[in-house]
Amino acid sequence: MRIFDPHIHMTSRTTDDYERMHAAGVRAVVEPSFWLGQPRTSVESFCDYFDALLGWEPFRAQQFGIQHFATIGLNPKEANDERCRAVLDELPRYLVKDRVVAVGELGYDSMTPEEDKVFAHQLGLAREHGLPALVHTPHRDKLAGTRRTLDVVRESGLPVDRVLVDHLNEVTVGVVAGSGSWMGFSIYPDTKMDPHRMVAILQEHGTERMVVNSAADWGRSDPLLTLRTAQAMLAAGFSDDDVDKVLWRNPVEFYGQSGRLELEDVDPDVGATFEGNSVLRGAKVG
Repeated sequence: MRIFDPHIHMTSRTTDDYERMHAAGVRAVVEPSFWLGQPRTSVESFCDYFDALLGWEPFRAQQFGIQHFATIGLNPKEANDERCRAVLDELPRYLVKDRVVAVGELGYDSMTPEEDKVFAHQLGLAREHGLPALVHTPHRDKLAGTRRTLDVVRESGLPVDRVLVDHLNEVTVGVVAGSGSWMGFSIYPDTKMDPHRMVAILQEHGTERMVVNSAADWGRSDPLLTLRTAQAMLAAGFSDDDVDKVLWRNPVEFYGQSGRLELEDVDPDVGATFEGNSVLRGAKVG
């Protein structure tokens, strides 16, 4: 089994995580730029962070046999801070970099007027640079936030099939499914979505335009929950091909729209089984 984690914050993770992920079958990741847990106070701090995402982190991942790509943008939470909004002027020089496969994370946190403006501006940058957009849905009032997100996407002129709306759940998936956008689900230990709920969504809505990620960061999260989801799919009767579609081919197709997703060939039979807390190298799941 090969796994592409399309949303994971490896800057927050250790080399042990990279090793465990490779043993579980993870061969590629996309790391979206995001809020680091405390306010940035200057544009320079963003630039240092972006440089690390495009330089140091791909090198670190490569040492463990994992290909690393990134999305670059001003996240919704910091869109409300005047000190941070100045980074919008710096984004164009990063959006032409080879390993940047989308603009993101964009979208809403508290659905303020400032977030409206920054979201629309960055969707315009995605259109201008021929890049997809990775969109974050708000933690609160998710249904209203998701509907508002889709309205702004339609107004932007960016084709809806170049937009991945992330952090969906049972309440919001139907709205996005009918829009033509891609649907993202973050599998967490306690919040957002778990493997069995994800299986139920796939049983109801199918596997087209469905993308599963761990969104692992500095909080309570688990970079192996993509594997757990794959195992739950197999246990529920999904085929190996279904699993490969959701956990590999779908994210490859979405980010491949950037024209920059140059992946090494990966055998679909790579991977591992997961028992307790140990990952067993070289065994095929299922």
